[in-house]
Amino acid sequence: MALSTRIHDSLTNSLRELEPRDPVKAAIYACGPTVYARIHVGNARPYVIFALVKRFLEHEGLDVTLVENITDVNDKIYERAREQGTPSDELARDMTAAYKRDTDRLGLGRPDREPLASETIGAIIELIQALIDRGHAYVSAGDVYFSVRSFPEYGKLSNRRLEDMAPKDTGEPPEEDALKRDPLDFALWKAQKEDEDTAWEAPWGRGRPGWHIECSAMAESILGLDFDIHGGGSDLVFPHHENEIAQTEAGRGRPLARIWMHNGMVQFGVEKMAKSVGNIRLLSDALDEFGRDVLIMYFLAGHYRQPLAFSEERLEQAERSLERIVNFRRLLDQAPQEVVQGDGLLDAAVRERRDAFFDALRDDFNTPRALAELYDLVNEGNRRLEAGQPYAGAHEALAEMLAVVGLEGLLAPEEPVDEEAERLAGERERAREARDFARADELRRELAERGYEVRDTAEGPVLVRTGGAAGAGEAGSPSSR
Repeated sequence: MALSTRIHDSLTNSLRELEPRDPVKAAIYACGPTVYARIHVGNARPYVIFALVKRFLEHEGLDVTLVENITDVNDKIYERAREQGTPSDELARDMTAAYKRDTDRLGLGRPDREPLASETIGAIIELIQALIDRGHAYVSAGDVYFSVRSFPEYGKLSNRRLEDMAPKDTGEPPEEDALKRDPLDFALWKAQKEDEDTAWEAPWGRGRPGWHIECSAMAESILGLDFDIHGGGSDLVFPHHENEIAQTEAGRGRPLARIWMHNGMVQFGVEKMAKSVGNIRLLSDALDEFGRDVLIMYFLAGHYRQPLAFSEERLEQAERSLERIVNFRRLLDQAPQEVVQGDGLLDAAVRERRDAFFDALRDDFNTPRALAELYDLVNEGNRRLEAGQPYAGAHEALAEMLAVVGLEGLLAPEEPVDEEAERLAGERERAREARDFARADELRRELAERGYEVRDTAEGPVLVRTGGAAGAGEAGSPSSR
C-alpha cells in the first residue's frame, strides 16, 4: 500500500495497521445474508461498507478480492419454506436472486466471489472430519457437535468467559441439549429431520451443515487461512464469529483471519433492524423512494462501527448533502476554463482537502470525517468560483473522492429525460395500478437499461438518471402494492 491504513480489530479491541498477507493484495471475507426473505436496509449496510472498503484499498494500490457468502442452507430457510408450502431449495434460489437484484441496484458492483453453502458441502465435511480427528468434535445420533471446552481460548473475540456462559447464549435449540456432552457445545452437522427436504451424505450420516461451520469452510476454500480481513455485522461477533475462530483454529491450528472488522447495526428506535423483530424497511422499498445515491450517502454519514438510526430525517439530510455536491458540480461545469484549470497545477487548498479525505479513510475508514473534508472542498470552491477566483483541479479531486465512496454518478452531466423513458414510466405506473407487478418489474428493468431509476414518492413516480444496474422486482415490494 502507498500509505498505512489502520482498522479497528474486534479481536484485540484496538486499531491495527493493515499488513496484508501478500504485500500487493488484500483478501476480505464478509458474511452475507441467510436467504429466507427479501433483505432490508440493515442487511445492506455491510454490503455497502465492504464494497467501499474494497474500492478504497484498490485506490491505495492493492489488488483486492472480496468474498461475500450466501447462506442457502439454514433452519430459518426450512421454517419459512414450510410456512409457504415451498421446497426449501426453491425458496433459497428465489431469495438469492432477489438479494442479487436488490443489491445490484446499489450500483457498487458485485463481490468477486459469492459462494453458496449448498455448493461447499465437500469442504464443510472435510473440516468437520478434521475437528473430529483432532478431538474437538464428536458424533451423537447422526449430529456432530463442537466441544467448546476443548478449545481453551473460546470467548476471546466476544470477551466472554466459559464459566459465565449459559446454554442459551450459544444460539442452539434446547431440544438438542440431550445429544450434547456439554450444553455449551454447538452443532457442526445436523442429521436430517423428517420435515427437512434437502440433505447430503456424510461419514456420520445424511444431514446438512450447521450455520457456523459453513463460513469457516467457505472462507478457507476460497481465501485460504490467515487472510486479511473478516467482516460482518456486530451482531455476528457472538456466537457466529466466535465459533468460526474456534472451528478453524482447532481444526487447522492457524488463525482464519488477521483482522476482524465489524459494523454497527441499523436501528429503528432503540432496537436493531431485524426480520425477527419485524421493524424492517426493505432495501427495495427504500431504493424506490429515495434512490441509491441517497442510501449510499446515508450509510457514509455514520462511522461504520457505530449504530446508525434509520429515519426519514436522516435520509432527507443525506439528500440535502448530495444536493450540495451537485450544486458545486454545476458551478464547476459553468466556470471558465481558466478558473477551473488555473496554471495547470493542483490548487493548494484542493490538495489539502483531498489528502485529508483519504487520510480519514486510512484511519479506520472514518467516512464522517472524510465527508467533512469533502464538504470543506465544496464550501471553499463555492466561495472561489462565485468570486471568479481560480480553483484548479477541483473537478479531478472531487471525482477521485466520490469514486471511492460510490458516488461518482453525481458528476454525470444532467440531461433531459427522453420521451421513451417518460412513456415507459407512465406504462409502469398503469401496470402497478392494475396490480400487474410482473409487467411493472419488466418496465423497471427496461428503464434501468436506458439509464433511469424510478423513485416512488408521495407525489408520484420520479425518473432519475443513474449509473447503477438494473432494478429489483416489484412484486416483492409492499410499497408497490
